[in-house]
Amino acid sequence: MKKGFSYTLEDEKIIEYMKLSTEDKLRWLEDINEFAAMVLNDREKALRAKLRGGEI
Repeated sequence: MKKGFSYTLEDEKIIEYMKLSTEDKLRWLEDINEFAAMVLNDREKALRAKLRGGEI
């Protein structure tokens, strides 16, 4: 893989996530996005956008 990122999760974590309701999954996602918006500086946000867009 030349761009982007990858990671692995333990099977237990995946199973735990699968047990969450759709509402809980969306709430978790919203919380993570709010947290990132608060703690990342502009440079880090730009880098994150490039990573997500497959530019790097």
